[in-house]
Amino acid sequence: MASRRGDAPIGLISAIPQEISHFGEAFQEADVAEIGGLAFRSGALGGRAAVLVEAGIGKVNAAIVSTVLCREFGARVLLFSGVAGGLDPALGIGDVVVARTLIQHDYGAMVGERLRTYQPGAVPLPGVDDSHGYHLDAALEQKLRSALDGVSLPGLSAAATGGAPRQPAIHFGTVVTGDAFVNCEATRLRLFEQFSAQAVEMEGAAVAQVAERFAVPCVVVRALSDLAGAESHMDFGSFVHDAAAGAAQLMRRIAAAL
Repeated sequence: MASRRGDAPIGLISAIPQEISHFGEAFQEADVAEIGGLAFRSGALGGRAAVLVEAGIGKVNAAIVSTVLCREFGARVLLFSGVAGGLDPALGIGDVVVARTLIQHDYGAMVGERLRTYQPGAVPLPGVDDSHGYHLDAALEQKLRSALDGVSLPGLSAAATGGAPRQPAIHFGTVVTGDAFVNCEATRLRLFEQFSAQAVEMEGAAVAQVAERFAVPCVVVRALSDLAGAESHMDFGSFVHDAAAGAAQLMRRIAAAL
């Protein structure tokens, strides 16, 4: 197992090619190790040692690469950059959410035809504490806010948004994670009301669960590529590339500050 020294690398994860491609020339690759059929690319990002990996979609894939980054490369922090579906009606396509709280919304117990959410690993039975969520350390949050202060995301054209041009904004909020793509207006509304969440995706809280086990920080940055409603399957393909660029832009700034 690699030791976690002061010069240990950042572990940088994305799920799909459209997300990871935006690091491009900003990442100086020095070596590649194949583990479990996945390419772990060692190099530098923003002047910091880093290991970059495309995990694939879903919580299990995210947990696998997070564990390898911590166990084999001694990563001192886990960063996830990618896209998400919007839940908060006040947000729009291209907006970026930095996760203050990450919740696995699909872990728990079915009670009265509704899922009661528990912390992953807790026994989901009556009488057991059902508090849940992985929370960003206050000192780390302040460092991130300082690093992102004054950053302006590129404006999106009408062609990019499918509507009117808009200026994306940066938010700190709650992101929920589950192993299903949300293509349902009723589910979007339920997740927003139940968790007061800004975005839904399929990996972030699994990365946070592994990070907690290995006692390393975790930062998840998500740009909204769709609005998680009945049309999200059409929105995603149209906007994923442009939205992912915004998340990657902020993540490069964050990596340089850590």
